[in-house]
Amino acid sequence: SPLRLEVFEIASRYQLHHALALIAAGLIASRWPSRTATAAGWCFAAGTLLFSGSLYALALAGTRWLGPITPIGGALFLAGWLALAAAGARVRP
Repeated sequence: SPLRLEVFEIASRYQLHHALALIAAGLIASRWPSRTATAAGWCFAAGTLLFSGSLYALALAGTRWLGPITPIGGALFLAGWLALAAAGARVRP
């Protein structure tokens, strides 16, 4: 249905954006190791699994009971961005 297609598109878009953010977190963590950069990477990975994964389940299988998990993934995305910003702020050229 068009609604399921839209949900799938949202899941894939967020997965793409946060895969790039995960790469950035990995690059920062390898160049300037810190707990915040590592935490950002874990938040992006877990957020992708929960947010995009629950939306994929909804779009592909109609599994509605995973819907309440989606906001937890979104919160992990926000935490990842805050951690990545904190890690980037500590970088000294």
